[in-house]
Amino acid sequence: MLEGSVRRLGNEIRINAQLIDAETDTHLWAERIAGDTSDLFALQDEVTSRIAVTLRLELARLEAARPTQHPDALDYILRGRAAFAKPPSRENRAEQINLFERALALDPQSVAAQSWLAAVLAGRVIDSMTDTAAADMVRAEHLAGQALAASPHSGLAHIAKGLVLSAQHRYAEAIPEFETVLALDRNWVAALHALGQCKLFTGSIEEAIPLTEQAIRLNPRDPLIGYWYQQIGFVHLLQSRTDEAIIWLEKARNAIPAHSHIHAQLASAYALNGESERASAELAEARRLTPDRFSSIAGLRVHGNYGVLVPKIRALADATYFVGLRKAGMSEE
Repeated sequence: MLEGSVRRLGNEIRINAQLIDAETDTHLWAERIAGDTSDLFALQDEVTSRIAVTLRLELARLEAARPTQHPDALDYILRGRAAFAKPPSRENRAEQINLFERALALDPQSVAAQSWLAAVLAGRVIDSMTDTAAADMVRAEHLAGQALAASPHSGLAHIAKGLVLSAQHRYAEAIPEFETVLALDRNWVAALHALGQCKLFTGSIEEAIPLTEQAIRLNPRDPLIGYWYQQIGFVHLLQSRTDEAIIWLEKARNAIPAHSHIHAQLASAYALNGESERASAELAEARRLTPDRFSSIAGLRVHGNYGVLVPKIRALADATYFVGLRKAGMSEE
């Protein structure tokens, strides 16, 4: 149970909130939040956001301690989530999949195991960190469908479905999935980032950065924050704000060094900025990580998602991203 109190002195407001275990009547967590009356709506948003983020962490801990019919399956799910909180790489993605597969083997009806496994399978396809993309997508789509059928109000199941649709380049269809997640919990940062990406790829580029910035404000220490940096950097690149793009893409590269797309986007930005040596080095790293995708402009158009972009975003990519890659040394064929 969440309870609290509000005290006011002049223009100052102090809010106390605490979480209580209703079964044992013990205090689990408490926080004090102070503000003023100049903007009550902003204060309300601050209070609810901080409580929601904290509650999710606390409730996850409590859920892990709750008795379950399948304790070993829960253990594998928690271990998989811990692995998910590390910078992504091919090896790390494989570790996550192995742990969620083992959880599912012990508890085939687990919506959490189905959703996490579907999300990770789709995620490694999106990140070009798999050699079995077609098989991954078949399994991910099946698992996400199972999870939603069993628990249609599960935010995690909707996240999984949205990622599956994104991996299939069905961005317009993915948008309602992520919006559903945010309707259930407006502070779900992964949904904010994913929704921003879908908005970008469907033409609403002006919405991408605000959504991603909101995710960063809510969780500035998220282990996957490198994806959010990349999204902001790529939007700046598409809009010819090269200096800003470099700042964000360098932060993304430092956070997720195994992500080939970040290296390629940074190579383009460096080249457009006249930094040819840096551009060449980043392009070489992108090719090392994903040789088939970054061998040529033609290969990138085939293997990437650029063929499904709306004309507005495709034109921006042609005028910025691909121009920079050519300057960095990528051949046409």
